[in-house]
Amino acid sequence: MTPRERWQSIFHFKAVDRIFNTEFGWWKDTLERWHCEGLPCDIDSIEKGERRFGFGGTIGVPGSRGLDPAFETRIIEQSDQYQVIQDSSGVIAKHFKSGRSAIPHYIKFPVENRSDWKQFKKRLNPGSNRYPTESEWKKFKERAEDSELPVIISGGSLFGWIRNWMGFERCLMSFYDQPDLIEEIVEYLCEFILAVNEKALREIKIDAVCMWEDMAFKTQPMISPALFKRYLVPRYKKLSDRFKKAGIDLIYIDCDGNINELVRLWLDAGINIMFPLEINSGSDPVALRKKYGKRVLLMGGVDKKALIEGPAAIDRELYRIKDVVFEGGYIPHVDHRVPPDVSLKNYLYYLKKKKEVFNIYDWHIPEIL
Repeated sequence: MTPRERWQSIFHFKAVDRIFNTEFGWWKDTLERWHCEGLPCDIDSIEKGERRFGFGGTIGVPGSRGLDPAFETRIIEQSDQYQVIQDSSGVIAKHFKSGRSAIPHYIKFPVENRSDWKQFKKRLNPGSNRYPTESEWKKFKERAEDSELPVIISGGSLFGWIRNWMGFERCLMSFYDQPDLIEEIVEYLCEFILAVNEKALREIKIDAVCMWEDMAFKTQPMISPALFKRYLVPRYKKLSDRFKKAGIDLIYIDCDGNINELVRLWLDAGINIMFPLEINSGSDPVALRKKYGKRVLLMGGVDKKALIEGPAAIDRELYRIKDVVFEGGYIPHVDHRVPPDVSLKNYLYYLKKKKEVFNIYDWHIPEIL
C-alpha cells in the first residue's frame, strides 16, 4: 500500500498492511542534546530528522492564510539579555537571548478593540495573492493527483488566531466584555478560510483538512463548553459541511492540553480526528475510543514522559495503546514534540519497540549509536 492508501484505510477502519508511521518531531534543544550523544550534527531540523529516521509524510496544499501584508518585523529595543521585537503578526514581545526554548514576555497585541479589528482585518483579504502562479499551481495539481502521500489542506484556526492577535487574557475577557466583537471576528475568519480554500477545494483531490487551536490547559479548556458551543460550533459546522461537499470527510484538530470537554462538540461539528492527545493532560486515546467508539479518530497519544523514563515505561505505553491502534482509526506517535529530557538512546529504543509492537515490517531504522 502507498502511504496515502494507508492513511485513508486506517481512518475508515479498513484493512491495512501496516500502520501509517509518522512522528511529531523534536524541540531544537532536544536535537542539540542528541548531537552530543551521537546524532549527526547535520540533522538540525524536523524535516531532516524525519527523512533520516524514515517517517512517512504528507504534502500540504500551497496557499497563504496569513496576514497580507504582514507587519514589519523590527527590533524596538535590545540589551545584552533580550530584544523587544514586533513580529510579522504585529505582536510586540520581549525575547530573551539565552538560546533556550522559552515563552517570550508579551507587551502589546495588535487587536484590542473593534477599531483595531477594522484595520487589522484588511490584512486578511481573501482576494489578495494567496496562491502560487498558474504554472506552479498546475504542477502542484499534477503532483497531488499522482501523490503516494496524503494531501492535506489547512483549515486555519478560529479561537487560536484570535488568542494570538488579542493576547490570552484579552481574548478570554472579550467573550464577556466584547461578545459582539468576538462573534464578528469568528464569523469573518470562517468566511475567510472558506474563501481562501475554495480554489483548492474545487480543483484538488484532498485527503484531509488540518486545523489548529491550542485552546486547553493541562486540566480543562480555556473557554467553557457553553461558549465553545455558542461561538465556535456553528462556524466549525459551516467549514466541515463545505469540506465534506468537496469529498473530504477527515478533519483533524491540533489542540494541546485536556480536550475531553470539547471532543463531543468537535465531533458534533464535523471535526473527527483528535491530535496530539497529550497523556499528561488527560487526553487519553484509549479512554476516548471507549467513550466515543469509532466515531472518534486519533493521532498521537504516546506519553512523552515514558520516553524520559526509559525502556520499561516505553514498553508499557506502547502495549497500553496496542489494541486501539490495531482496531483502526488511530495513527500513534509521541503526544507532542520530544522534549530535551529524552536521551537519544531512549528515543532509538522507542522507535525499535514501536516497529516491533506495531509490526512495521518495512521500516529501516538507521543505526546511529
